[in-house]
Amino acid sequence: MSELIDLPALRPVLDGADHVDVHTVEGEVRLRKFVAGSTGWAPGWVRALYQVRRIFARLLRLAHADVKPGSHLRPEEIPFTPGRRIGFFTVVDGEDDRFLLLEASDSHLASFLAIVAEKAGGGRNRFRMVTVVKHRHWTGPLYFAAIRPFHYLVIRGMARAGTSGAHPSGLRGPAR
Repeated sequence: MSELIDLPALRPVLDGADHVDVHTVEGEVRLRKFVAGSTGWAPGWVRALYQVRRIFARLLRLAHADVKPGSHLRPEEIPFTPGRRIGFFTVVDGEDDRFLLLEASDSHLASFLAIVAEKAGGGRNRFRMVTVVKHRHWTGPLYFAAIRPFHYLVIRGMARAGTSGAHPSGLRGPAR
């Protein structure tokens, strides 16, 4: 992960992180199309997980945003301006064709998703999806422990949807 620390926008996010993971994929798409596909991916089982998340958060009495997966943005609509929204994420920083740093915060934790693009050769790009979690309250580790088993499945599906080039207008994910 040392190559990711060289991205200046990511340094403050990594500082004090309680959890960091990196999922790497390659595809013949550019960053905007990857982000549109990955953030727009929301098959039924993912939407059901977010319903369970809502109930679990209420049981823990957490102040949380009502999260609805799937951003439905076309590649040309992907914002790189800090403060703009992509689904339930807020843009923190970004540079077209290089990286996009997103944040989703609740009272119990702050989570960040960095999508870093680099040339892989042969017309392909390598995308690193970096998830960073910072606990804000004693309920943060408890909450994250409950959702962590599903995190890998969701990120893997998002990555597949991003590299497939599928338009995010449908909620079922990429065609197989």
